[in-house]
Amino acid sequence: MTQSALEKQEAKLKQLNQRIKAEKSKIEQNLGKQIIKTSNLDYTSLSNQKIKDLAQKIATVLNHEPNNQL
Repeated sequence: MTQSALEKQEAKLKQLNQRIKAEKSKIEQNLGKQIIKTSNLDYTSLSNQKIKDLAQKIATVLNHEPNNQL
């Protein structure tokens, strides 16, 4: 392969990685919003520690219940 072709592939790979990162971020935001909404949580009461605690509880449930395989 020529240098130019490699550079084009590298640029495409970088774009693809950026798109993947953006999609992951969007999914994380949507998941968080749905958890907050369905749990009737108040945004103003969510400290960083409370968010971490809730995430741990959710992870524990998902990891220990075989029927929760997504």
